[in-house]
Amino acid sequence: MATATRAPAANPARSGRPSVGRVALYGFLVLLAAIFILPMLWALSASFKERSDIFQYPPKLLPSPATFVNYVHLIQQQPFVSWFYTTLIVAVASTAVAVLVCSLAGFAFAKYRFRGKGTLFDIMFSSLAVPYAVVVLPLFVVLTKTGLTEPFFAMIVPWVAPAFGIFMMRQYIEQTVPDEIIEAGRIDGCTEFGIFLRLVLPLLRPALGALAVWNFLNSYNTFLWPLIVVSDPHRYTLALGLATVYGAQSHQVDLVLAGSVLAAIPSLVVFIMLRKQLLDGLTAGSVKN
Repeated sequence: MATATRAPAANPARSGRPSVGRVALYGFLVLLAAIFILPMLWALSASFKERSDIFQYPPKLLPSPATFVNYVHLIQQQPFVSWFYTTLIVAVASTAVAVLVCSLAGFAFAKYRFRGKGTLFDIMFSSLAVPYAVVVLPLFVVLTKTGLTEPFFAMIVPWVAPAFGIFMMRQYIEQTVPDEIIEAGRIDGCTEFGIFLRLVLPLLRPALGALAVWNFLNSYNTFLWPLIVVSDPHRYTLALGLATVYGAQSHQVDLVLAGSVLAAIPSLVVFIMLRKQLLDGLTAGSVKN
């Protein structure tokens, strides 16, 4: 007597039909993406509109007609080029120094033993719990007393050794750099700095990329510190300069929108160039072999 065999239940993933949970997840992600993207699209569109058309109702996503007058007025009426130059120099210089300092400090905390190492690391790590606004005035007083208030130097100082960057590099080095590589370098006669430069640093590219993006965006978009240390309007950063355009000159929102679009370009370029290193650095250690 033949026995009937039951056909296996169809797997939604194999049959090509997405499950209800997957559809709900995709719908939520699309909604979340729209929440972040639509304001940026509106700002981009409004930067090509005249001031009287920006807040028209009902709103129109596409400018009709499109005009470049906001960008022309921004460059002609404001020292925007100086703001852009200052901001870019500060962000690039502080990021380059921070990448070197944080990688060296993280390497020391991860691979060397010295007296007071734990206490020093705890003090450094606990500084992450201190709000940035709390240390702004003491830092400004220190720079004033030592005569180091030159705008470019003063704006770079707070970003050259961030505690988060040191902590991130220390964790990454502990997970990815084996002690055998360091010992092999010492046996071959390399100096300690040579070991770091030739053997360790090439292994840190994902973490360095993530740290570079994080530090660049923070120093590029900072507002409070330049507000305190810079008095010359031509030495303002973009964030500070655009704030003065909106707050002190009849709320010229059309110029602010044009400036915001131009100011976003370097951040997007840096993210696109280092996106692979950023994702690799942020996910390092999340998967165990």
